[in-house]
Amino acid sequence: MAMTMTGEVQLPASRQVVWEKLNDPDVLKVCIPGCEELTKSGDNQFEAVAKMKVGPVSARFKGKVTLSDFDPPNSYKISGEGEGGVAGFAKGGATVALADKDGGTLLTYNVEAQIGGKLAQLGQRLISGSAKKLADDFFAKFADAVAAG
Repeated sequence: MAMTMTGEVQLPASRQVVWEKLNDPDVLKVCIPGCEELTKSGDNQFEAVAKMKVGPVSARFKGKVTLSDFDPPNSYKISGEGEGGVAGFAKGGATVALADKDGGTLLTYNVEAQIGGKLAQLGQRLISGSAKKLADDFFAKFADAVAAG
């Protein structure tokens, strides 16, 4: 099952500060919902473990995250893929763009993802709602991290 999602969030910091936080694994680990581990495995590559619950399906996903297409401090692409055992798999990518706005930074994201296995059987509405909630949770925590300096 394929899905797309777009959104934007206004952050109370300069583009440079937001850029630095987006590239800080410690910040990302705290912000990613369910993230248990995020370790650097190479240049712009990370190994991740996250525990997720989507409707009745709960799983621990293990996967890889790669950052690419850098245009500091304006944009980059984040790609990932994860295996959740019998729950299925997820893979996809997001472009993240930063722009100056209202004395802070406007972060815009565009996500494309594919899921399979039991997760895909849950239906588009449940998956889309869960994905939106995960994105909202991430950006709420990320905004807090940016505001905290």
